[in-house]
Amino acid sequence: MRLKKYIKLITSVSICILIISAFLFSSCRKDNLQDTENTEIFSENEANISREQDTPSLEQMIGQMLIVGFRGTGVSSTSKIIRDINEYNIGGVILFDYDVPSKSFPRNILSPHQLTGLIEDLKKFTRGDLIIAVDAEGGYVNRLKEEYGFIEIMSAQEMGEGSLEDTYLEASRLGEELGSIGINLNLAPVVDVNTNKDNPVIGKIERSFSDDPQKVYGHAAAFIDAMHKYDVITAIKHFPGHGSSTGDSHLGLTDITRTYNEEVELLPYKKLIEDGRLDIIMTAHIMNADIDPESPATLSPIFLDDILRGELNYNGVIISDDMQMGAITSQFGFEDAIIKALNAGCDLLIFSNNSSEYDCDIAQKAAEAIKKAVNEGKIAPDKITDSYNRIKELKEKYGI
Repeated sequence: MRLKKYIKLITSVSICILIISAFLFSSCRKDNLQDTENTEIFSENEANISREQDTPSLEQMIGQMLIVGFRGTGVSSTSKIIRDINEYNIGGVILFDYDVPSKSFPRNILSPHQLTGLIEDLKKFTRGDLIIAVDAEGGYVNRLKEEYGFIEIMSAQEMGEGSLEDTYLEASRLGEELGSIGINLNLAPVVDVNTNKDNPVIGKIERSFSDDPQKVYGHAAAFIDAMHKYDVITAIKHFPGHGSSTGDSHLGLTDITRTYNEEVELLPYKKLIEDGRLDIIMTAHIMNADIDPESPATLSPIFLDDILRGELNYNGVIISDDMQMGAITSQFGFEDAIIKALNAGCDLLIFSNNSSEYDCDIAQKAAEAIKKAVNEGKIAPDKITDSYNRIKELKEKYGI
């Protein structure tokens, strides 16, 4: 009799357990289904975000085409340059040691330690894909001077007097320093052939490797290889050749019509393009009426589209020299110059903000001028897309 009671009790408990298990299984299955639905929704959102990133807005693409200068040896989250980079998706900055408008030091550079911190903060408060550009040719044109604690680098002329191996070793010292500091674009080397040794902005200040175009090519190639060893992007300059000029394009429009030797001055470009060594080519604000009687090279589709891209088969990034130099500002309006430069074939525009005046709103003004020109049909949207894609490809190549 007692045994029957135990059996009955065990049976009741077993039934209860089965009922509870069934309920729990049903609830878990329902939760799992809900989780699956949530995961699918989340994945779909991620996919949408990814697609948005793959197809940037016009404003985002325009911002990537600008490199701007600013004042300050340090930045915070509220600094004007930080807000401009974030708001307008600015592609990069250019650093200087001397502030031209105020005729004073310092601008951005005090010491290796300070500069490293500045670059780290620029990226920390904005994006990791920021171009950090500087002119570090060696010799007289080098923003990272020995007196600030940086290494001393020979001028291009001094390098050109030695062997290619010595140029590679000298430039390697510079490349290592730039890479360690965080600079990822060196606006160098100069490949202008020294055909006029009295040239005030090239020959006289030792910026050319040689008056022999073959030597210019060889030493420039060694310099570029050294930069690439440390993942530093290079920009050769100044296309189509500034070596024969008698004037300074910083001050006004320079005419090389009577002095330009196309065969000599284009040779370094031809050979470096054929080698596949080039990252960026910088334009020159120089006039040659025999080739284009209306526009300086920076604003000339004949120079940039027909000759550089067409005849020389260059498919990489083209960057303007400073759009605030006298050669441009004295002859062309702000918006007109931008429209002409982009239509000519420039992908990146430099606004150094380090000429006669400092404009704290230069990033906004440049971005809005380009957008307005596109909306008014003065610049084709494809121009913006093509430039953006070239810049993106270059950044991805160097892991920026």
